Amino acid sequence: MSFIANHVRAAYHDKQTHIVLFSSTAIALYGYDQGMMSLINTNYHYLRTMGIAESSPVVGIIVAVYYLGCAVGAVVFSKLADALGRKKAIFLCLATASLGNFIMFVSGFGYSRGALAVMLTGRVVMGLGVGGIDSVIPTYSSELSKDEARGKALAQEFQSNIFGLLMAFAINLVATIVLGKWNQWAWRTPIIIMQVYPLLLMAFIGELPESPRWFIHHGRQTDAQAALNDIFGNEGDARLDELLDVHEKEKGQNVGYFDMLKPSHPQFHPTVVVIMGQINQALTGYGAVSVYGPQIFRLLGFPVRTSEYLTLGNYTSYFLLMTLAWLLIDVLGRRKLLIQGSAILSTSFLLLTICAALSLHSPSLPIPQILPGTLGTLTLFIATGAFGIGWLATVWLIPTEIYPTTARAQGTAISVIIWGLANFSITFLTPVMFNNLSYFIFLVFAATNAVAGLWTWLYLPETGGRSFEENQEFFKEAEREGAWRVGRVAGGEYGVMKYPDPESDGVVDAERVPLLRRLEDQLPSVE
Repeated sequence: MSFIANHVRAAYHDKQTHIVLFSSTAIALYGYDQGMMSLINTNYHYLRTMGIAESSPVVGIIVAVYYLGCAVGAVVFSKLADALGRKKAIFLCLATASLGNFIMFVSGFGYSRGALAVMLTGRVVMGLGVGGIDSVIPTYSSELSKDEARGKALAQEFQSNIFGLLMAFAINLVATIVLGKWNQWAWRTPIIIMQVYPLLLMAFIGELPESPRWFIHHGRQTDAQAALNDIFGNEGDARLDELLDVHEKEKGQNVGYFDMLKPSHPQFHPTVVVIMGQINQALTGYGAVSVYGPQIFRLLGFPVRTSEYLTLGNYTSYFLLMTLAWLLIDVLGRRKLLIQGSAILSTSFLLLTICAALSLHSPSLPIPQILPGTLGTLTLFIATGAFGIGWLATVWLIPTEIYPTTARAQGTAISVIIWGLANFSITFLTPVMFNNLSYFIFLVFAATNAVAGLWTWLYLPETGGRSFEENQEFFKEAEREGAWRVGRVAGGEYGVMKYPDPESDGVVDAERVPLLRRLEDQLPSVE
């Protein structure tokens, strides 16, 4: 008991723990929306209030338009994060998300004409806030984390994202079972409960430190030193000297969004890496699986209520398996998790195609009718875990690691913009593909996962275990050598993970440090 008490006491006083908990709760807003909409889409009162049928493409538009709001919010709030500070921008993001959520809640409440327009407005406004959160929070979190623990911190935050998804779906399912699909409170209750997140976070944000890098960038050295001492204790003074040195090198390097899209600009190469990371994540198909989980289980032959229970089970497994993400991301590296995740996902979707086909034709086949559905369910659980461990947090982490301070907020915002546009396309097209392709939708995702894995293997550098400045060196080397292939830059050095050498003060290839030793290093210690 004293061991647990010591850990709790240490966490209570540790500012970095506070930052991770805050950031995790904020990121959970995105997951909550996915879990919330998956069952709202099938509520009969909701569909009647909006004046649409369950098979209408407007169902997909209501879900997808949120992602357009996210794309715009990423730009607006990343600019505010640079101008006003990370904390003030996060507060405004939360307030915007809260407003959008309330507009969704009152859509069609006591009236019917214009309900759809109000719901769409609420979705866009909430998207603005959540897009800002998804842009600013990873930047804020990474700027306040140690180099060797950036991946762990962000993966823990995205595990909370899955908790939000699980929480929303569970609340939605209980409300549906208790109240029925014709009751308006079965879909309004999950919406308004979401208010807990932004209101709680807005009350707590004043207790957190501002980003020291932001302070230094705005000439506030004393404030930066105070923030560093608050976060890192005795290490603060040494870290201040490092940040000041980096700032001197970056001074005057103002970078605009259009600059980053020019092939001649130094930030063009990292921007392409970021853009492709988010496109590839969308190509995994898991934006669709998160929002349309019950429909996917119905393709495997299960009735409506069983499909909803299985979706809840899948989300629960998803949340638990995300523990492996934060244990492994700073141990195996970003590239390995992504490439291995793509291989598992591609194989899983091929198996799902076969299972769904067998399930559809099982009455005329000499096999038990439950067998294809059971195998398909197991496969989907494995695929969901592979996505969570490999792809969920990693593509959000990389933009925070490869840019200089002058471009980090813009780079993270571009990441959210592409995520928003890509997921708008996927969530809008998924209902159409369900209706026209049936189980062949899984075959499409098998192919797109293979493409995502191949691109990652060829062009994504390993950013784990390196400082921001070391990661930027990869792109300078690539420009000097005229090659973007990771294997051709710096002798392939950036294809491997770097890890603290247990026998010296330096770093070595992660493979030279025993895996168990690396895993032990990720577990919390008590001083």
